[in-house]
Amino acid sequence: MNILFLHGLESKLSHEKRVILEKYGNVIAPELDYKSNPNMIQHLYDAYQTQDINAIIGSSIGGFAGYHLANSLGVCALLYNPALPYRNTIEQIVPVSIPINQSLHMRIVLGGQDTIIKAKDNLAFFAQNVTAKTDYAITIKSDLAHQIPVAIFKEETKAFFKALCY
Repeated sequence: MNILFLHGLESKLSHEKRVILEKYGNVIAPELDYKSNPNMIQHLYDAYQTQDINAIIGSSIGGFAGYHLANSLGVCALLYNPALPYRNTIEQIVPVSIPINQSLHMRIVLGGQDTIIKAKDNLAFFAQNVTAKTDYAITIKSDLAHQIPVAIFKEETKAFFKALCY
C-alpha cells in the first residue's frame, strides 16, 4: 500500500504521525509550498498519476488538495479539516484538464473548535458537492481545534484503514 500524505500550510509530517502511517504502508510525504505554487493540484497529479497510490491523507490545505487529487486519481482519502470552502485564502487552482474518477471512500474529520476552518463551512461544502459514487464518513470532534493531536490522528487513521479492510 502506498499512502500519499499532503501536509498543511507551512507544516510537515511529524515523526510520530509517520510511524503511525507506516503501520499501514509505504508513506510518501512530499514537502509542498502552496503559497508559491497555485497549481499544486496539477503538480501533484502530474507527479503521481502513474504511481500506485492507494490512499491520500491530507490536512487543511493539504486536505483541499487531497480531496481534488483523490477524486482525480479515484483513490480513497482521509481528510483532516480540509480547506475546501476557503479557496481565496491561499490561491489554489482546481484544474479542469485532469479527469474526474471520483474517490470511492472519503473519511472527513472536522474540528468543532476549529476557528481557522469551521466545521459548518465544510459541511455546507459537502452538502453542495456530494457525489453519487463516493462513500462519505464525516466526523465532527467537538473538542478538536485545527491542529490534529497524535492520539486523534492514530484513532482516525485506524478507523480509515479498517473501513478499507487493511
